[in-house]
Amino acid sequence: MTLHHRAMFLRNSVFFRNSVLTVALAVGVLGMAKSQEAGAETLRIAEQYGLVYLPLHVIRDQGLLEEKAQAAGIDLDVDWVQLSGGANVNSALLSDSIDIASAGVGPLLTAWDRTYGSLDVRALAALGEFPNDLVTNDPDVKTLEDFGPGDKIAVPAVTVSVQSRLLQMAVAKIHGEDQYDRLDDLTVSLPHPDATAALVSGGTEITAHFSNIPYQYQELQDPDVHRVLSSYDIVGGPLTPTLIYATSRFYQDRPEVYRVFLAALEEADHFISEHPRESAEIYRRVTNSKLDVATLQSIIEDPDIRYTPIPRNTYPLATFLHQVGAIRHEPTSWQDYFIEDASRWEGS
Repeated sequence: MTLHHRAMFLRNSVFFRNSVLTVALAVGVLGMAKSQEAGAETLRIAEQYGLVYLPLHVIRDQGLLEEKAQAAGIDLDVDWVQLSGGANVNSALLSDSIDIASAGVGPLLTAWDRTYGSLDVRALAALGEFPNDLVTNDPDVKTLEDFGPGDKIAVPAVTVSVQSRLLQMAVAKIHGEDQYDRLDDLTVSLPHPDATAALVSGGTEITAHFSNIPYQYQELQDPDVHRVLSSYDIVGGPLTPTLIYATSRFYQDRPEVYRVFLAALEEADHFISEHPRESAEIYRRVTNSKLDVATLQSIIEDPDIRYTPIPRNTYPLATFLHQVGAIRHEPTSWQDYFIEDASRWEGS
């Protein structure tokens, strides 16, 4: 690929991300205005790309929010906003363009830290336990130490995304905490679908992707792509990489809507556990995925994957971010950045 084409590739990627955010926010505002005119209450939910967001897809496809809201006597309109990257999600949340965010632990901790004592962003629930794999098409890269100036590692959002933070955590374990950002200059913000296409096709400057499900499975089907490490390796076990979160105003001023949302989320998790094939079909239907149902079902049934609202192993990442100065406020436990209602769970 020529320098000209590489430049166009990156410019188009930036344009795509900005366009997605602009359109999504406009849709959210128009949807809210329409609902207010009709007298209905509006709930605006941001979702991103990948099977980690399957519970939200099930909620959307099965109309669980509307059903439970009606049972609770709430006239509820739901707007689903498609975004990419924790930075965009946080911008939408803090500008009051969405009510509920869904993004990685890294973006949540960033928002929690920056709004501490003001908007007080906190997590409502987890989306589940999923491995994030760092994969590459460079046969010479076997470990993190093999990455060099010629490599570009795609992540959903440079520095902010959970993949970026996990990469920093892994680097710190090798080179020390003072070198935690050693590979940051190699990272590039790209939505997971674009990063997957670039990695598998080759011929672009993207040589690695810190991915998520189902994209990492799709990438690893290519004989030229191999795994460098997994997020489970970094934290020493299963990890909740993605959370649902909101400002304090949402769960304090709209407790009935919060309870309706949580009930819908728990029912979606149960549905996925009991009906993996139907859940795979829902994912294809909602996202227009080209992956076949059997492949999606096999991923959903992978023993390393569990859909649950209870967070796991988020606190080690929070501790790391405070130690390296990425967040100013030091959480004493995972419950510090979750709402009080989550204390009934045995999370971590």
